[in-house]
Amino acid sequence: MDEEFRAVIDLEGVTKHYEVGPVLVTALGGIDLHVSAGEFVVILGASGSGKTTTLNLIGALDTASSGKITVGGRDLSNSSRSELFALRRETVSFIFQSFNLFPSLTATENVEFGMDVSGRRDSADPEEILTSVGLSHRLGHFPHELSGGEQQRVAIARALATGNPVLLADEPTGELDFKTGSQILELLAEQADSDRVVLVVTHNREISRMADRVVEMSSGQIVSDGPPPGGKTPLSELRW
Repeated sequence: MDEEFRAVIDLEGVTKHYEVGPVLVTALGGIDLHVSAGEFVVILGASGSGKTTTLNLIGALDTASSGKITVGGRDLSNSSRSELFALRRETVSFIFQSFNLFPSLTATENVEFGMDVSGRRDSADPEEILTSVGLSHRLGHFPHELSGGEQQRVAIARALATGNPVLLADEPTGELDFKTGSQILELLAEQADSDRVVLVVTHNREISRMADRVVEMSSGQIVSDGPPPGGKTPLSELRW
């Protein structure tokens, strides 16, 4: 696969329905979305708007009811289970709202695990990456010894360490104070370059002001897609 196409995301007419008892619930009502390499995109919306569903479909954690999803040049609807596993290992990295850390591994070991899964154990220094997210003093600590904000930073470090070209973050500053959240957002924004796409899901409109693009969702539909109103705002001017 050509490197220049690895970090491109395309959704065409994508729907997602869930059966809740006798009721068919529509989470996505047929959306189109294209994200190019180098973009830092915020998907904005209230709870239930479809933003996390969209992220899960892009990351092959769920399957669409209809439509076409292409990530890194791969058509997810025509991919085998092993191909989807390879996509999650080599192309997509997730930062989960619930952290998903291994309780029996230290902060450093959690990051090393992410590097092992993606086959990039020798491509970066896990301690360096943890230091970059402000955890140089917590390298040997286990998740239960860390605060919620510190656990979130370990999860972010693990995602960054893979070097994968598609980085998906679900409410990455949800457990962080303003100072730490600002540091994390700056790190995420820096990851968007010619080789990587960064998508951040949030309900926080203030955070969306620092994005290249804001995709706003409501009731399973994209209601707007473009630069933040008033243009991209420097991190130093954000308050949330």
